[in-house]
Order: sequence, then structure tokens, then C-alpha cells
Amino acid sequence: MCNGKLESVVFDFDGTLAELHLDFAEMKRCLGDLAAEYLDGAFESSGQPALELLESIGSSIQAKDASMGRQFKERAHSLIMGMELEAAGRGALFPFTRRVLRILAGKGIKIAVITRNCEQAVTTVFPDIHLHCSIFLSREHVKRVKPDPGHLLLALERLTAPAGTALMVGDHPLDIQTGKRAGTLTAGVTSGNSSEADLSKSGADWTAKNCEELVDLLTREGKL
Repeated sequence: MCNGKLESVVFDFDGTLAELHLDFAEMKRCLGDLAAEYLDGAFESSGQPALELLESIGSSIQAKDASMGRQFKERAHSLIMGMELEAAGRGALFPFTRRVLRILAGKGIKIAVITRNCEQAVTTVFPDIHLHCSIFLSREHVKRVKPDPGHLLLALERLTAPAGTALMVGDHPLDIQTGKRAGTLTAGVTSGNSSEADLSKSGADWTAKNCEELVDLLTREGKL
């Protein structure tokens, strides 16, 4: 853990800055049902996250029939985006989100948001996101999404912020894994579906109930 102050904070979106309405288990089930149309017999979804599962299934189909593989990927991406937009229509920012971002900006902290979600879903929930952070990278903006460290590292590059004084904040162990891989500090919040125990086990440097409590904690510790 660094001894000095943080210079930048990169946030996940769903479950971190906004209510989490996406049902990832249902998303994977729907992908499995779609895959069964292209593969022999029913498809059992693995422990992979949905986007990685999509690519894995698509590659398997494409190895047998390139055209069918491309068709599956197009339909699967459309399916996922449809679920994301439906969830966004029911979503909202947490009451503290804009206030927390303003507080950090007032302290001179550079702010970015990175997400595996699509841009349209995020801007439906947070239409003024670009007024509250310098960098926003949804999955359309990167070749590989987190937990690939490139997602986070690109945000830091565009912020001109070193990883050693940056903090990755998220509600899922994948966010902690992303930060660890990129060489940043990490913080987990339990405002999504993950418990404090799960986030701590993942190696989070800090845990808190939500981003508001996290900022209070970091302020008390002299990190902000």
C-alpha cells in the first residue's frame, strides 16, 4: 500500500456507482439456450463471465462453421445488449454518486469510469457522466474488457496517471483482480452482490459498504 496520497480513482459502474439490476446468471442461461441452437444438444454454461462465455462458445461454433459462428456472436451480442438496456431502464445512480465524484474532483483527484457494460446502458442511467469524470471506457472502447488489465491501464494512460498512486474501486472480485493485474491499489464496496469477505479474499486493500463510506475512510486515513 502506498504511503502517499492517491492521485486518481477509477470506478466500476454497475453495483459501484449505480444500482445493480443485471441478472448475470439469467444472461448466461440465455446464452446457453442460444448456443443450443448451434451445437448438438443442450449447452451447460461454465463458470466464465457472460462476455467470455460468449466468445468461448462463438469460437467453438466458428471452428466448425465460420459463418454460423459469426451469426451466433451477432445474436449473442444483441441478446446481451438488450438485457443491459432493459436493466438500465429500471436503473438509477446511488444517491451519493454525483456528490462523491464532486468531492473527489474538488480534492484534485483524477476520475475515470470503466465498465463491461455497453455505453448506451451507462449513459441511460448517467447521462451527464462526462461532466463528472475525465475518462469513460465502456466495453465498446477497448479490445478486451476487465479483468484484462488493459482496460484499466488505458484509462490511466488517458488520465496521465501512474498506476502506483491510482485506486481501482468496484463491487466484484473481478474489479479487484483488474487492479492487482494493473498494479493499482484496490477497494471493494458491498453495494453490489459481493460480500466483504469475498472482496477481502480477492485482496482488496480497503473495503466499505459503498463509495460514500469509502471516501470517508480514505479521507480519515489521509489518502485523499
